[in-house]
Amino acid sequence: MDLISLPPCSRRTELTTMANEQPMALSPASTSAIKISTTFLKTPVKTDQDILQNSMLEDDPNSNTILASTDLTGGNAANHLEKRPRWGPRHKGAQELAKLYSNGKRTQELVCVYICISLMVLNLALILRHFRFERISNVVVAAIFGILTADFGSGLVHWGADTWGSVDLPIVGKNFLRPFREHHIDPTSITRHDFIETNGDNFMVALPILGKLAWNFFTRTNAEIQQDYAISAYLFLCSIFIAMTNQIHKWSHTYWGLPRWVLFLQNNHIILPRRHHRIHHVAPHETYFCITTGWLNWPLEKIKFWSTLEAIIELSTGHKPRADDLKWAQKHT
Repeated sequence: MDLISLPPCSRRTELTTMANEQPMALSPASTSAIKISTTFLKTPVKTDQDILQNSMLEDDPNSNTILASTDLTGGNAANHLEKRPRWGPRHKGAQELAKLYSNGKRTQELVCVYICISLMVLNLALILRHFRFERISNVVVAAIFGILTADFGSGLVHWGADTWGSVDLPIVGKNFLRPFREHHIDPTSITRHDFIETNGDNFMVALPILGKLAWNFFTRTNAEIQQDYAISAYLFLCSIFIAMTNQIHKWSHTYWGLPRWVLFLQNNHIILPRRHHRIHHVAPHETYFCITTGWLNWPLEKIKFWSTLEAIIELSTGHKPRADDLKWAQKHT
């Protein structure tokens, strides 16, 4: 298999130190601060080989095992090689997380999907009703900003849910963080989810925007609607991209049977491409969080946006990023 060609920014640069620098005694607090800042400045380099060895090759799922040496004699040299899945539906952590998907969660997703689709249709009719051809340029600009907003929003939510919190948290943990933990150790599970399970939460996020937009159309005069038409178009298109983000994400993990129009959009990076998203699925999943189009991944990585936030939060609270994610990934028995 050929090595994946990555953009330069997907390879985080290492911190170089002076050879003649003298060691000095540090307090525990200073040591902690330096360790955090070093984590921020000297982050692992993602080489092409890293991508092949450490990402989950959904298009080539062979050899999906690690060999764990187990000492059977309490210190003797004889070892027993035990095969266990690195990832996928047979992984112990993935199986436990999948069982936490409840009937209550399913009901919430069903309600959100049906209400959101109804509001989409209603708002589309109202948008078209008030459309004026001379406003086409405003609609194009609104679409671009809507995409960018949805892409950044997807990255912010994705980063927050991947990096912080625990499945054990009441309400939020099992209902909203659980899918993120499951996805990292069984990324193909999203391809086995139906439309409701895949999109329920994103449709829920889009509901307030679509509801406010419909309210504006029904309570404002025609002159006020025309005056704010660009903003209305922006909010509508942004909400559509937000609602469709996880469907786009699902397509980025689907290697067989995609419609040609989806492949066209992926190949031209109009929506999230499959190989682009593979960069995120290199352990420890600490980069390339935007999953609507992925357009903002390169610039956000370039300015170290996510690692800066993580360093600030860790320094302020003492909580380590992705600790809960690692806990589930290490479950084997």
